[in-house]
Amino acid sequence: MESAFSIIAEPNRRAILSLLAASERSVGDIEEELQLPQPSVSKHLRVLREAGFVESRVDTQRRLYRIKPEPLIEVDAWLAQFRRFWTTHVDALERHLDHMDQSRPTKRKTRRKK
Repeated sequence: MESAFSIIAEPNRRAILSLLAASERSVGDIEEELQLPQPSVSKHLRVLREAGFVESRVDTQRRLYRIKPEPLIEVDAWLAQFRRFWTTHVDALERHLDHMDQSRPTKRKTRRKK
């Protein structure tokens, strides 16, 4: 079985996961949104389903796919070691913006003379 990283390395699979992160969708919805042919969408969904990233349910005459977050835990755990790099920068940006906000003079409302 492929690793979680090799599964999400494929750009179309990442795009499908991004769509499914927002809401469950049918194959038709995915193909329309991503402008991919139906056989391609079905192939990617099969890979994602076999790897445990998505699951499906039948709704009348169509199959709806939704994301399963468990396989993403492996990816999240690996990324955790790198979060300190961008967290530090985001914190510094927040401090800088707070400082800029405090140093900016506040505008007083003045009455216009008639």
